Amino acid sequence: MSHPTVLTVVLNYKTAEMTLRAVEAVKDAMDGLSGGIAIVDNDSQDGSFEMLSREVASRDWDAEGRVRVIKSPRNGGFGAGNNVGIRAGLADGSAPDYVYILNSDAFPAPDALRILLDHLEATPETGFAGSYIHGPDGDTHLTSFRFPSIASEFEGSIHFGPVSRLLRKYRVPIETPTETRTVDWLAGASMLMRQSVLDEIGLFDETFFLYFEETDLCLRARRAGHQTDYVPASKVAHIGSVSTGMKTWRRVPGYWFDSRWHYFSKNHGTLYAITATLAHVAGGALHRLRCLLTGRRPNDPPRFLWTLLLHDFRALFRGRAEIREPATKGPVPNFHA
Repeated sequence: MSHPTVLTVVLNYKTAEMTLRAVEAVKDAMDGLSGGIAIVDNDSQDGSFEMLSREVASRDWDAEGRVRVIKSPRNGGFGAGNNVGIRAGLADGSAPDYVYILNSDAFPAPDALRILLDHLEATPETGFAGSYIHGPDGDTHLTSFRFPSIASEFEGSIHFGPVSRLLRKYRVPIETPTETRTVDWLAGASMLMRQSVLDEIGLFDETFFLYFEETDLCLRARRAGHQTDYVPASKVAHIGSVSTGMKTWRRVPGYWFDSRWHYFSKNHGTLYAITATLAHVAGGALHRLRCLLTGRRPNDPPRFLWTLLLHDFRALFRGRAEIREPATKGPVPNFHA
């Protein structure tokens, strides 16, 4: 009986040294598994591709094509970069049985990948499986979610306990499970995917530059009859926001608004997208009114609601989201906290 093959894709953007650490960790996690690792440099233009190629060769990681470095012709974002690696397949040109996407700042435990693989092998109804993600100090990173909806947009922006309790079944964040369970979608820091499911539903939608691409992919899998499972026994350490610089952002970047609009309008239609935006604005306005009356500081950045309204009004008449590569960076607030 042949063993399943796994293609690991590690996407690099100007974090070559960190990427090498991630690859070293996933090499250990792939010990005994058939397949290979594709490092995709997402058009870093800072010497990353050359450094990665040099280091992979000097460490003999490229023996028998076990580790390859691929240069993306453009920085099309997270989904597009991972698609480059997925389309490249294994070193012999064949398609793998599974694709494992791993962030360049994520470091799987030695058994993390094997646990995900065993789970998918044992549960044919599951298309994707993701790991328990924790910080370097062991702090839990929230990576399990429900699909966004009109109700969740209102709940996530009003920041009011009684409303959150009333709409608890619609809240996007799911408290980190302690046992394996099906969720709507998972963050893509460490996710194992069936190649057969990707063949059926397609790869990442490259209209998204950053954010909502995993949400969209998991929704397409769900609609095709494949579930997404959270597997806490698979543990991965994650620094977070190294490539995007999110921890130092001062305002919400345009591509977050682009991705949000595209997700709702593509998957639920224009009217739904409009209603979701109005629900978010209504909740946000009530939140700001409560802050004004109590002297609290609003949870979202200044002028965020106006920016959201203006962006989606323009997107409505543009007819299609135009996802832009970031020029400046600002914070993406935790709207669902």
